[in-house]
Amino acid sequence: MKPTPYLDDDQIERLSELLEQRAVPFKGFNLEALDGYLSALAVGPDTVPMAEWEPGVWGTPPKWRDGDERRDVEALLQTHVNTVTQRVRYGADELPDHLAPLLWLPEKPEDEQPDELDVGRDWAFGFFRGIELRETAWEAWLDEHEWIDEIFALLDRLASGEVMGEDPDEPGTPIDYRERLEIIAGLPSMLADLHHHRIDALTPREPIKRAETPDRNAPCPCGSGKKYKKCCGAA
Repeated sequence: MKPTPYLDDDQIERLSELLEQRAVPFKGFNLEALDGYLSALAVGPDTVPMAEWEPGVWGTPPKWRDGDERRDVEALLQTHVNTVTQRVRYGADELPDHLAPLLWLPEKPEDEQPDELDVGRDWAFGFFRGIELRETAWEAWLDEHEWIDEIFALLDRLASGEVMGEDPDEPGTPIDYRERLEIIAGLPSMLADLHHHRIDALTPREPIKRAETPDRNAPCPCGSGKKYKKCCGAA
């Protein structure tokens, strides 16, 4: 099996079943948490190699039957990476359906649902696990950009289920199902903003070269015919 540009329905089902059998029982990720995890890596301040991020997916690394099974699983994970990498390039209004975040929602999400339904929790949990792999670099971004801190606050609400007040010792205010749904609807735009910031941060910038000051007795570069010290250098 080779990686493909994005996960199709059969691959999504296969990956979900694989994680439920080989990862979740060993404190690894389900599909939703994996999606959040890979999303954090896709928009983060540094590239994290697969050899570093994959062990966290499984909790306890599985023992594969043979090399072929191992390669098939890696191809499936890489296809998920490809899906997420494409997703973060789109805002909410432009995102194709096949690139939508992979998280569980009720069959009719707009209908009334119990506030205890913690939709998005596992996705946010996975995202923050991805942050931990480059925590220092993320903290530098947070220190420089208040809007990134605002995104983190929203994701923290999904993960914790509450809004914390100014006093950390006081209990937070629980969020309801509708608030969760609003945050989830904004995920593509949040990821797109972080992606654009990542591209900007990683783009090399040419240093500004200052013209060398001519020798005082050299002809002035302005073309006056005078010596530099008698012309532009006289100021």
